[in-house]
Amino acid sequence: MTALNRAGWRPEMNAAGGADDNVTFTGNRALMLEEALIFEIGSTETTGVDFDEAAPDADFGDLARTTPIGLPGLSESETVRHYTRLSRQNYAIDLGLFPLGSCTMKHNPRLNEKVARMPGFADVHPLQPQETVQGALAVINELAFWLIDLTGMYGVAMSPKAGAHGELCGILCIKAALEARGEDRRVILVPESAHGTNPATAAFAGFTVEDIPATKEGRVDLEALKARLGPDVAGVMITNPNTCGLFERDMKAISDAVHAAGGYVYCDGANFNAIVGRVRPGDLGIDAMHINLHKTFSTPHGGGGPGSGPVVLSEALAPYGPLPFVARYADGTYKLIEEENAAEEHPATFGRMTAFHGQMGMFTRALAYILSHGADGLKQVAEDAVLNANYVLRSLEDVLDAPFAASGPCMHEALFSDKGLAEGFSTLDIAKGLIDEGYHPMTVYFPLVVHGAMLIEPTETESKAALDQFIGALRSIAMRAKNGDPALKSAPHFAPRARLDETAAARKPVLAWEGDL
Repeated sequence: MTALNRAGWRPEMNAAGGADDNVTFTGNRALMLEEALIFEIGSTETTGVDFDEAAPDADFGDLARTTPIGLPGLSESETVRHYTRLSRQNYAIDLGLFPLGSCTMKHNPRLNEKVARMPGFADVHPLQPQETVQGALAVINELAFWLIDLTGMYGVAMSPKAGAHGELCGILCIKAALEARGEDRRVILVPESAHGTNPATAAFAGFTVEDIPATKEGRVDLEALKARLGPDVAGVMITNPNTCGLFERDMKAISDAVHAAGGYVYCDGANFNAIVGRVRPGDLGIDAMHINLHKTFSTPHGGGGPGSGPVVLSEALAPYGPLPFVARYADGTYKLIEEENAAEEHPATFGRMTAFHGQMGMFTRALAYILSHGADGLKQVAEDAVLNANYVLRSLEDVLDAPFAASGPCMHEALFSDKGLAEGFSTLDIAKGLIDEGYHPMTVYFPLVVHGAMLIEPTETESKAALDQFIGALRSIAMRAKNGDPALKSAPHFAPRARLDETAAARKPVLAWEGDL
């Protein structure tokens, strides 16, 4: 039998000291069960249930299948076991600290889940007559006003589905505003410390992207930015707090300079959790900013969704926001403003971004979170998130290089580099070592302005005891990397899988079942 690529797995040895080919090995380790692909478990020739044979003269028309379905047939017990075993090989915030930097992987209160599953929210349908969903529209409207108030902005577009979708919304608002002015500005400036989706969004919208360098302190070079401004610059996309975990102290000066040059300021709000209740982006001159409800306001994310990215807009850009949006009338009723009534209610809109209006499940969770905290509670969220990140930074800076520690306190995340590790050891080795300690690795090799970056965001929902345990594990791994422990090069040893060839996985992925692999 071929040995599985499973860390720590060894076949039993026969008396002669070699592997016994007559022994079958399951690959299981105690309660961590090895799981085959679903195609290897079931047969495509059978089903898990019995169906009556179709009548000989049955006519299914165009619905009649002409080829085998090709899906494996499993019994109910086989199906349940398969997905339960797979779930045990996954990591989740309900299992432990999730240190992914720039992702804000914090606890999702179960109250939010209960609210999202209430009748009238969980079973609402986007094509229902609007008079039957007045409660849902009221929730969207109330959440919208909370977001406007928390950000100090003028309006908000609730329909974008996630962060990058929100970025596109903001950039399209900027594009529409420039076209209304009769100007053809084609350049978007993006600092080195911005999120990687920012330049991608600008390019997707048809703009040319130019970089703005960072200072040695990890912040935007204000003078370099001012020097590049001109009649061809549509605006700047800036992440604040930035991906180095630092607040852009010159944000108001940046906004003033961009506005004076005729451009607009887009702020990536993925890191809003660090400043919610403490700083209002509108007071800093921001024109557009998306808010990841699934980060700042705790709704679960990862694994491809769900997400929601409302975009708050300044008075200058609000007229160009997308359709549809919720309007509240004097008689207390709510209505979605769509194409058929846009000419009267919202004539300058750039149009529709998505078929339906936003993510109802995200809206209900976010509003439940906001109402349960209140303004003072949200302020404490930001303060505790920053406190926890600084605790991690100061607790590790003696064993891991912290390139911007001398710049002062960080914001929501602590940034380290691979400087000082033993020759041949890298950030990847530390990340894989963390898996053996029972943690999902931190964000690695991002931001790109730091070589071998390790970005850790503990969020506000971790206790000091949980942080101390994580810090202890990471200190141990860092010392092993500094001392050149060879065992670290082959970590993880206790995970369901050993270290994979990540280059081959990226360049030659196998994305479909094709029989024996």
